[in-house]
Order: sequence, then structure tokens, then C-alpha cells
Amino acid sequence: MHVIDLVIIAAYLLAVIGAGLWFGRRQKTTSQYFLAGHGVPWWAISASIVATETSTITFISVPGIACAAGGDFRFLQIVFGYCVARVIISFVFMPWYFRGELVTVYELLQTRFGAPVKALAASLFVVMRTIADGVRLLLTAYVLAAVFKSLGFSNGVVTGSIIGLGVIMIVFTLIGGIEAVVWIEVVQLGIYIGGAIAAAVVLANHTGWEHAIALGRAHDKFRLFDFSFDLTKTYNFWAGLIGGTFLTMSTHGTDQYLVQRYLCTDRPRSAAKALLVSAIVVLLQFAGFLFIGVLLFAFYYPNGAPVTASDQVFPHFITNYMPAGLSGLVVAAIFAAAMSSSLNSIAATIVADLYRPLVKNRDDHHYLNVSKWLTVIAGIVQIAVGVGMQYEQRSALNTALSIASLINGPILGVFFLGATKRGGTAAALTGMIAGIIAVNSVAFATTVAWPWYTVVGSMTTLLVGWSVSRLVGEKTNRLTS
Repeated sequence: MHVIDLVIIAAYLLAVIGAGLWFGRRQKTTSQYFLAGHGVPWWAISASIVATETSTITFISVPGIACAAGGDFRFLQIVFGYCVARVIISFVFMPWYFRGELVTVYELLQTRFGAPVKALAASLFVVMRTIADGVRLLLTAYVLAAVFKSLGFSNGVVTGSIIGLGVIMIVFTLIGGIEAVVWIEVVQLGIYIGGAIAAAVVLANHTGWEHAIALGRAHDKFRLFDFSFDLTKTYNFWAGLIGGTFLTMSTHGTDQYLVQRYLCTDRPRSAAKALLVSAIVVLLQFAGFLFIGVLLFAFYYPNGAPVTASDQVFPHFITNYMPAGLSGLVVAAIFAAAMSSSLNSIAATIVADLYRPLVKNRDDHHYLNVSKWLTVIAGIVQIAVGVGMQYEQRSALNTALSIASLINGPILGVFFLGATKRGGTAAALTGMIAGIIAVNSVAFATTVAWPWYTVVGSMTTLLVGWSVSRLVGEKTNRLTS
């Protein structure tokens, strides 16, 4: 890489910290720190949703899926489910979030099932999000490590990159709160889409559009649909439509990381508009990233890229073949995606759902200080996860989505149970425990693909919870009441 690339990268990272300082001036209350005073416009929330959902995992891992041997466009079938779920959330879930003054989505569960159910759901979210975002931090570190290697460094560059990026993420989120995270994500969306387009143009100039498309067709890279009903296949139509819908209902409907964005608006209609518009952008961008994977395949064909994992192919090209200036832009774009931090969401969940019920009657300043300490602690744990998982060979996208599918299913299931007339604390807890056992049994004792994990976890939770409520006669108000 050239000096201009390093200047661009350094300038971006400094700008991120500067944005945190700018928005940090207004972070005087927990409401402002966690919900931005409900004052963010819908279009900014829509961009934030896309940036949050995309992250470094999409930027790096999705091109790697299409580029890998046997890879193609079948991943896009999952995205069809993403779009269906957004419609369901917008018309069914969204009104729930704006009844009362919620800080986290799990507070809905306390009014229906009691504090133990809320605490279990919140704890599962904290664990899942910490692990998933540790993986995302690792992927970003691969890019920074590639930069250092291009400069002649070799020893410990991945570990050092994880720590360095993690510290910047912590400082930015600690100071600026959710408002800084949302607005920097609006900027990030433009940066990484521009960076991806620049990378695609450079790749196409190397390979030629016609040659890349012809080679992709010859190796069946543009295969999109697989209608076989095989539960062991990750990417087929049924896993995509059904599994993708359930997964997104959980991640975008019952996961604080995304729901917190909706709560930064002032009304459900604005939040629904933001979510529906994001569906169009997400579908187009996933298709675009898969096409970049085809271009990478054409560029490295027939010898393949000199890397050990498909997630490292795109970083290798960026740091070794992109022109001066553009290379720095694309690396900055990847760092931009990594700054979509979950640390504020984790802190909000721990404070609102776990800490405040135990430590009551303190002033808001106390809870704000605790939130900031938790932001730092959660960031350190995510750094540790990234360092520990750097030798994982499986696609990071599959790893992250598998983790989300394992834990979000039972949470979605208890929300389903709350939408019925039956189910109290005992039914909800029993259902969630059964859901956790069922989905982990399927994940670790069978070859069923991860898109079905959320289906198994949520439906087991719903059916067992409903059955228990019938046996013990528990009833509760519906979430929609």
C-alpha cells in the first residue's frame, strides 16, 4: 500500500473518534445515551439498519462465498427471507415497541411473563451479540493485518489489529452513545458502497466484464435457486425463505441490536418505513457483493488466491492490487462497517433488564456511569472473542449467523407465546429452556443446516410453552393487547 492509502485510513479512524466526541457533548442522560432522544429521522434509521446488518462480515465474507470453489448466488435465497420478515415486523411487531417508554425490547416480556423471562432473554442476547461481534472484529482485523503485512510486518499482526480496532470501537461508542453510532453508520453506508463499487470496477478492468461473466457461467457461479427440500443444505429455496424469515424476525424483531434503532425514532410509522426501505437496499447490496465474488474468482482463476480461507480473498486483493488511494478508500470502507458497534445495545440491555431491577432507586447519573463502564467491559470481551477465534477456518458469515440462529430462536418463540392468550412465567421459562436444548441438539448432533436453527428454537419454545400453559392453567395478556 502507498502513503496516501495509509493517510486515508488514519484520517478515517481519527474522524470516527472525532464524531464520538462531537455527539458526546449531548450524552447527559440514559435516554439520550441509549435512544438519542427519539429524534433521529426515518431515512437515517434505514441507512443505520442496512449498515448494522451489513458490517464487515458482509463486506468480506459474502464475496468469499461466491468466489470459493463451488460457490454461487444461492446465498441470495436467504435474503428473500430477510425481505419477507421485514414486512411481518413492520405490520405486526412494530406497534408493540411504541406502547410505553421502552429502553429495550425485552421489557415487553416482563409485562407478560415476569422478570425471570425478561432476564433470560436479555442474557441470551448479551451472550450471542458478544460472540457474533467478536467474529466481526476479527474479520476487520484481517484487513488491517493485510495492510501491515504489505508494509513488511509479520508477527502477531492479526492479534494486534484486533486489539487496536477494538480500542477505537470502545472509545467511539463510549463517548458518543447510540446517536454517534447511528449517524456514523449513515456515513459508513455511503463509504462502503462506494468502496465496493470502486473494487468491482478495478476487478473488472483487470479481468474484463465479459470474461468474468463467461467464466462465472462456465463454473455455474450465477446459480440462484435450489428447490430441493434438503435440511442439510445451507442454501436452498426453502431454507432461505422459511429459515431466512424466521432468522430475520428474530434478529430484526426481538434483538435489541436492531430494535434499538427503531426506538430512536418518534413513532412506529417512521420505524416501519425505515425497515421496509432497507429491504430493497439489502437485496441489491447482497447481490452486488456476490458479483464481486465472481470477479474475484475470475481474477485469481485458475491458481486461486494465496490465502487459507475464503474470507481472506477480498482483503488480499484490496491490499495487493488496488490502485493507490482506492485501496485506502476500500480499507476505510471495511473499517466503517466495523464501527457499527453493538456495545451500546449490550450496555442498554444489561442496565435496563439486569442491573436496574437489582440496584433500584439510584439517580440517572449513576445508571449512565454504569452504562459506560459496561460499554468498556463488553468491548474488552469482544476483543477476547476475536483473538480466540482467529484460527477458525469456517466462513465467518456462517459462524456469526449460526450463533444468532442458536440463541435468537428461543427468544422469538417466547415473543410468539406472548402474542397468544396463554402462557405465564412457568410456561415461558420451560418453553425457552426446551427451545435452547432442542436447537443445540439439532446444531451439534445432526447435520441440519443453520437456517433451520431459528425455526427449531422458536417453534419448540412456542409449542412447549403453550402445552405447559394448558397443563398448569396459566394465562397472560397478549403482547398485542
